[in-house]
Amino acid sequence: MKYRLSISQAAIEQLRALPKDLRRNIGFRIEGLCEDLQGDVKKLKGHPPRYRLRVGAYRVLFTLAGEGIEVYAVKDRKESYE
Repeated sequence: MKYRLSISQAAIEQLRALPKDLRRNIGFRIEGLCEDLQGDVKKLKGHPPRYRLRVGAYRVLFTLAGEGIEVYAVKDRKESYE
């Protein structure tokens, strides 16, 4: 199933603050996410529609609604679950 991708302005700013090679890797993983939720995806406990994609020490946090994926944050793992 192909998902529609939407990235929030806050997530875009967080991505721009990262080094170029890490941004490229995260972008590649997000593209894979749109194809049948490929990657290390896990549903977050206590947050029904929220999920995370693990990319090394970073987490791509997103919600899933029907055929759409909304990325709302890209953070270091130490900061992502606060």
